[in-house]
Amino acid sequence: MKLKKVQKFSGGFFDYDQAKIRQEELNALTADPKLWDNQEEAMKLTSEKNILDDNLAYYEDLLTSIENSEEMVELAEAENDEKMLSDLYQHLLELKQKAKERELISLLSGEFDKNDAYLEVHAGSGGTEAQDWAEMLLRMYSRWAEKHKYKIAYVEETEGEVAGLKSATIKISGTNAYGWLKGESGVHRLVRISPFDSNARRHTSFASISVYPVVDDTINIEINPADIKMDTYRSSGAGGQHINKTESAVRLTHIPTGVVVSCQTERSQFANRDQAMNMLKAKLYEIEQRKKDAAASQKWEEQGDNGWGYQIRSYVLQPYKMIKDLRTGAETSDDRAVLDGEIDLFLSAYLSFGAQEKQA
Repeated sequence: MKLKKVQKFSGGFFDYDQAKIRQEELNALTADPKLWDNQEEAMKLTSEKNILDDNLAYYEDLLTSIENSEEMVELAEAENDEKMLSDLYQHLLELKQKAKERELISLLSGEFDKNDAYLEVHAGSGGTEAQDWAEMLLRMYSRWAEKHKYKIAYVEETEGEVAGLKSATIKISGTNAYGWLKGESGVHRLVRISPFDSNARRHTSFASISVYPVVDDTINIEINPADIKMDTYRSSGAGGQHINKTESAVRLTHIPTGVVVSCQTERSQFANRDQAMNMLKAKLYEIEQRKKDAAASQKWEEQGDNGWGYQIRSYVLQPYKMIKDLRTGAETSDDRAVLDGEIDLFLSAYLSFGAQEKQA
């Protein structure tokens, strides 16, 4: 068994030389006692420094481990020790996987990637079929969040007449929640034998997902009160299972854009309205950020109705099994795992795809 010597490299997603230069700059900036005269700037720089220090330490430890392994490979080859070579090969595979995981985390560098996220699901046209599909998607993302130790809070939920959901909003809290999920916004298409069709015919259903970050008061979004329509209604969720039953649920519609947000978590109408306003500001800010990029803006406009518009992923359960992301080409036939929350394949592919587009 022969192992190829590991080659050192630089550049790519993580440029070590440039990172060391920036680390020295940040060390000098954060050592200046006058920095804290501007607390917002100080917090921004110290946060950048902590992240960079962590990334550099990880990179240097990984490089040391690879160099030590190279020396052990030469020793094992000189002694023709197949057992040691086999163990070293496995060790290098583990290092490769860890480096790959770290590379993906390094791609979560957007302004709000580290923030919590709101995730909305809306059933498309198709009645019960689409509403059942919307509930399946909500369960998929909830299971994903649970597997990654994120916290989930139900913000709004409107049940379907027969089964499933017309719409729902959850808040997913944890580091990088938005960064991981931001690529899930779009229309999701399901093809299956309908459990609601007595003739067991194949049906196509659509539902849309919208993901946007939870933002704080530092984001200044001015909204004219005259542009907001507020409706109140009775909560219609699953009671104690998810949310509190109240008669103070709030729905806000931003008339110029047509953006709608709802909240029924709190018992107070005022509290629900405050939460809904924060959601509206976050959603409007996210839309404006998307429109800064021409390609993203075009996709946003194309999404339109939850039907044959901008589809990002197809879930075919009949006549064969195949779940495929239409942007990245990532695919799997393990439908059960995906619908049970195993979607890291698609999330990782989207992050890598986005990084490659930026470099192109």
